Amino acid sequence: MGFIIVGLIGVVVGAIMRYATSVHPNGFDVHTAGVIILLVGIVAILAGILFLTVGGKSRTTVRENIVQTPGGSERVQERDDWSTP
Repeated sequence: MGFIIVGLIGVVVGAIMRYATSVHPNGFDVHTAGVIILLVGIVAILAGILFLTVGGKSRTTVRENIVQTPGGSERVQERDDWSTP
């Protein structure tokens, strides 16, 4: 979720620098910097969406076994909880 928020902030700041400014300081191009920040923001949003859809999945494996004991039967469960990267 953090990548998406940072990406949205980058898109807003980059768009303002690119499209809503009319200053032209010496040695620094505000419009080019705005385009770069805008593109980085878009990449951050896409990375955040990718992490949410792929990285958020988890899987649980349950193995169950019934073991015969002298006093009857006993059920044994083994659980493996893990998340996919």
